[in-house]
Amino acid sequence: MARLNVNPTRMELRRLKTRLKTATRGHKLLKDKSDEMIRQFMIYIRENKRLREEVEGELSQALKEFMLARAVTSDSVIEEAIAMPGVKVELNTSEKNVMSVGVPEFGIVEKEHGDLYPYSFASVTSELDSSIATLSTLLGKLLKLAEVEKTCNMLADEIEKNRRRVNALEYVMIPQLEETIKYITMKLDENERSSTIRLMKVKSMIENR
Repeated sequence: MARLNVNPTRMELRRLKTRLKTATRGHKLLKDKSDEMIRQFMIYIRENKRLREEVEGELSQALKEFMLARAVTSDSVIEEAIAMPGVKVELNTSEKNVMSVGVPEFGIVEKEHGDLYPYSFASVTSELDSSIATLSTLLGKLLKLAEVEKTCNMLADEIEKNRRRVNALEYVMIPQLEETIKYITMKLDENERSSTIRLMKVKSMIENR
């Protein structure tokens, strides 16, 4: 491992030891943060899997019922039946903090709540009623799924960034600092030995005189 290009002085040695202490502490904090982020990520992944399976199952059932309704009812009647929505909603967006990552949070507020079935029951089949009822309950779940999936993506990106920081500290910065500290310590010890030898020689020369 290449050492840093610094002057081998005691002041530089103290500065590097302080940097090494800070880097070691930062490495531990980032490692702990990474472990907790992975734990949170796994929780969101499991929630995402559960929501996706639930939404896909209900959506598939709603589409099957809608196709059955279309099979026995003309397109014009279907279009007329679903042309006017019975419920109007407003989407609220905000942000929440998950392990220092700002992730989205969605919510819906009903602005107008009319009849869920704004059409004559005599003109359509019960499959259309069932399909509309299922789809009306899916909006909240779809928003929650979108929220959880986006959170998973953002956490995955942050975990990758954090992993690179941990690796940079563990495999580059900390080894460089340790190698440089070792080099400076050796140099200072060598200089001290040289000074001692010179002093001993001077003393010996003085005594011989």
